[in-house]
Amino acid sequence: MLIDNTVVYSKEHKIEIGHPGKNLYYYFDYDERSYSINMEFQHFHQFYEMCVFLDEKAGHLVDGVWYDMRCCDIVALRPTLLHKTKYPEGAPSKRLIIQFSIPPMISAFENCMKNIYGIFDSVCPIYRFEGRCKKMVLEKLNDIYYLSQTPNELTELAIHNKFVEFLSLIYLNRDKNIYANHVDFDNITNKVYSITAYIHSHFVEELSLETISRKFYISSYYLSHQFKRITGFTLTDYIQMTRISNAQTMLLSTDNPITDIAFLCGFSSFSQFNRAFNKFLHQSPSAFRRNNSSQQLP
Repeated sequence: MLIDNTVVYSKEHKIEIGHPGKNLYYYFDYDERSYSINMEFQHFHQFYEMCVFLDEKAGHLVDGVWYDMRCCDIVALRPTLLHKTKYPEGAPSKRLIIQFSIPPMISAFENCMKNIYGIFDSVCPIYRFEGRCKKMVLEKLNDIYYLSQTPNELTELAIHNKFVEFLSLIYLNRDKNIYANHVDFDNITNKVYSITAYIHSHFVEELSLETISRKFYISSYYLSHQFKRITGFTLTDYIQMTRISNAQTMLLSTDNPITDIAFLCGFSSFSQFNRAFNKFLHQSPSAFRRNNSSQQLP
């Protein structure tokens, strides 16, 4: 099936190379999701993830900011970035999820790959292309789909090369990204998403229901109820999840002592950090670093 005259799609088609936690890992999942199984909470991964929406509309919450999506928009998510997708009511929505981890390149290509990974660090993580540029970028995904249909001894290498080309084309055409976010929420929903974005930008500071209520001129009682209704989190849990997400990044990308990371991520004590880490990840910070030592972030 051809979606929007651009992307080849086949329900429940999957492509997998390697395994999560390994240096080289690819997982392409062509499937549908419906309103009834919208994620209750935001979540994060230790690998890179890209989502290509293949239906009329959906929504994506990334690092506390809400983005409206339409067909063929590409979401680029770096590891440990909090996010969740919300699908509309009605028929299930088609999408392609790509999860991957690429091992370090030889030194001659190291700077090239650093540039390419820049697409995951953009202020806006959504890419929307039109015309020839859109066709050129998405054709690489079609090449991967067709390669998976006729596997041979070089299929995995060919898919890897095509995917690097796909990332490269997004990077090289990033100035042609036409995505502009237009959300149409009621006042309290707009305010709650302003608060989530504020938390992601100020997580190292002292944050509480009382301080945020004062800053945004809203009663703490009303904010507590509305924040939970709109985001699925209590405000305290949301703050802690944001801090834990950033701690994960530091645990994988630095040699900083764990006690230092706790304070750098806004926790008032190591014991508080340790409890929160165990609550959300079901392991200690030291176990997380030890178990994922091979997954250094680019």
